[in-house]
Formats: sequence, C-alpha cells, structure tokens
Amino acid sequence: MDQSITVAGIGEILWDVLEDNEKLGGAPVNFAYHINALGGRGIPISTVGEDERGRRALAELAKRGLSTETISTTPSFETGYVQVTMDKNGVPAYNFASDTAWDHLILDKQLLAVAGSLHGVCFGTLAQRSEKSRRAIYSFIDALPPTALKICDLNLRRPFYSREVIETSFAKAHILKINDEELQVIAAMFCLGGGDEAVLRELIKRHSLDIAILTRGPAGCLLLSNDERVALPGIPASVVDTIGAGDAFTAATTLGRLLGKPLAAIADHANRLAAYVCTCQGAMPPVPAELKLL
Repeated sequence: MDQSITVAGIGEILWDVLEDNEKLGGAPVNFAYHINALGGRGIPISTVGEDERGRRALAELAKRGLSTETISTTPSFETGYVQVTMDKNGVPAYNFASDTAWDHLILDKQLLAVAGSLHGVCFGTLAQRSEKSRRAIYSFIDALPPTALKICDLNLRRPFYSREVIETSFAKAHILKINDEELQVIAAMFCLGGGDEAVLRELIKRHSLDIAILTRGPAGCLLLSNDERVALPGIPASVVDTIGAGDAFTAATTLGRLLGKPLAAIADHANRLAAYVCTCQGAMPPVPAELKLL
C-alpha cells in the first residue's frame, strides 16, 4: 500500500439487507475499500449508531483493512441500512431506512485535520439528503488542500436529491461520475439535449469540470475531458450482482488520475475492475494482483 496517496470517501455507511444476508456498504465505504485494494490508502468517513449493526460495521471495516478512526458513533440514531432487491439481471433496487446515523454526520476538529492531509475525496448526493450531513460534507470539502482532487459520484436515489444539491455538488467537483440512467435525469432537469456526449460536454463547460465519466453498465463507458474522449465497450462478464461496480470504477479513475496516468489507460483499468466486481458477490471483493495500481 502506498501511504503517500490518501483519498477519503465521505457520506453514508449502511448495511445492504439482502434476501438471505446483510453486507456492509454505502458508496463512500465501497470507494474507500477499492482505493485501499488498488494500493492507495482509502479512508471512510461516516457515522454509525451505538447498536449491534454499528458494532458489526466497525468490525467489518477493520477486517477489510480500513481505518475506523474517522467513523464516529452516536447513541441517538440507528446505524443505516437499506433493503435491496435484485432483478433477473442482478441489478439492485434500494429502499433506504430514514433518519439514521449517517444523516447526522459528525464533523469535529480531528476530522477537519484529516481533510488537510488528503489528496482527494469522493462524495455523492445521497448523504446530502439531511441538512446536517450536507453541511458537514461541504465543510469537509472546503477544508481540503487546494490541490486535492474532488470527485462527485452522483449516486442519485429518489427522492433524495434536488436541483440545488446537484448544482452545488457539481460546483465543488473536479470529476463527475454519472451512470446512463442518472444522465437522463440530469438532462431533463437542466433541459439539456443532443445526446449523451453533448450533455456531458455542456456539464464540463458549465461547471468547469476536469473530467466527466459516464458508465453504461454492460455497454461500457465514456470519459471526456476538455481535449480528450475515450469510449470503451463493456467487458463480457458472468454477473453475480452489480453492487459496488460503479464505486470500484470511481476509485480506479481517482487513483489513476492522481498517479498521472493517461485517460485511455484510466478508462481501460476502471472498466476491467468494474467488470470483475460484477462477477463477485458484494461490493468489496478481494482484488487480484493484476488489477492493482500500486
């Protein structure tokens, strides 16, 4: 692990409650795990309850090699969870518990000190469904070094987003990661037309983004910067479930960018990692050596 490259995922931590088991997840945690698995240092930032699920969450993070020092606890709210159902293609649908611990993200001096040492942070819109966590996330982002990379992995979950939250998130980001379904929502919300690439180009222009990433599931990905375009087809895979594949893609893109790799190489690696995660159960499988970056 290269301790010199440190990236955080901030927001929700929760249990994916499946038909026959529970698996620890939440996009920021999945992201931090994959930063670690790829060879960097990933730090999850969230809040859990002082309950059985909270204790299991902390134990599971430690078991997977993630630090728990930036996971705060609260006695007042239960640890987050979401009921997950799968369709015949292994694509999940989510029903989130309301007003849980990660809706009350605790931002203290210790956490602000951590912000000052980071090379990047990934955040999304789901954890911004509560005003308290939204304020905490923005304050954390504002405390980052000027050179830190800011990644918005949109992660739209109805009804937990608004135009205002989305616009503010875009404004705070250098990199936008969005999937094909989310792109249609954004295009309609902001009255953007002309196809996927035209919408992404307009978002780059309006919000001074460095890179816009579109993931298309089995159809592959499209990565755009001001002067580059990389489109790759999907990699055939025996899908077990797709949970965490997008988070793995985001982590690979982030670490590749911080390592200064060309956009084409970043896209190829992220595409292969996401396809691999789809062949595994759960969002945080072991990553084979050939897919590591460091």
